[in-house]
Amino acid sequence: MKKWLKISLWSLFGISVLVLMSMVKKAQQEVTIEKPNIVIHINGENAFLTEDELRTRLKRKGLIYKNQKYKELNVNEVEKYLRSMSEIQSARVYTNIGSTWTIDVEIRKPIARIFNNYGESFYLDEMGYTMVPSSLYTARVVVVTGDIPDRVNSPSVQEIINNESLKSIRKLDDLYRISHYVCSDQLLHALIGQIHRKSNGDFVLIPEVGGQKIIFGTARTDEEVRDKFEKLKIFYKDAIPYEGWNKYEEISLKYDKQIVCKKKE
Repeated sequence: MKKWLKISLWSLFGISVLVLMSMVKKAQQEVTIEKPNIVIHINGENAFLTEDELRTRLKRKGLIYKNQKYKELNVNEVEKYLRSMSEIQSARVYTNIGSTWTIDVEIRKPIARIFNNYGESFYLDEMGYTMVPSSLYTARVVVVTGDIPDRVNSPSVQEIINNESLKSIRKLDDLYRISHYVCSDQLLHALIGQIHRKSNGDFVLIPEVGGQKIIFGTARTDEEVRDKFEKLKIFYKDAIPYEGWNKYEEISLKYDKQIVCKKKE
């Protein structure tokens, strides 16, 4: 008898908990949610997206609005939309008990501003993805000009590298190798202001000082790019202090294990 009573009490307790949870859940669905708590992680100094701009875009998309109920908030759709933005590298959206909820995003870090053959302009980020320009901020990164067939909706650098047919028609991977190396090196980042691609496929680097052109040539592999830049850094360290910044008109890195310089007339 006691065993039966014990089982009945536990069953009643379980049913009560379920009913209570159902009531709480139902009440939660009718709660009017507050504005989202937005956390933006910026890698570097480039604030390509502000909290106000993010809220404005979500409102335009109809994903958030005034007097919105908890049950009307589609977290998956908000997260999907955020991830579609070219400025955002990752996004996480979650709700809390009550009326609060959070948007947590990480912004991409640009390493180059590209001007292509079609009069378009876009950024290339440190992961090899393209980004549309921001109306809020202009990044201080190396500028890329010349014969550039790639566009803002081009495949990522990793996709190009892993696809032989894309490698033959896209140049974003070569641009990435050079600009990523420049961005990652303190000396080169301060020195190189522009990368230009000639119609013959050669890349030319334009320094911020000195007035000379650096004929870089091709950039087909990471090893090729690293070796050329190491030669250039040795030249700037060992030769420029004695020769001066304005002595040479042209510095060529095209040839294996040597630097060929052309003096100004």
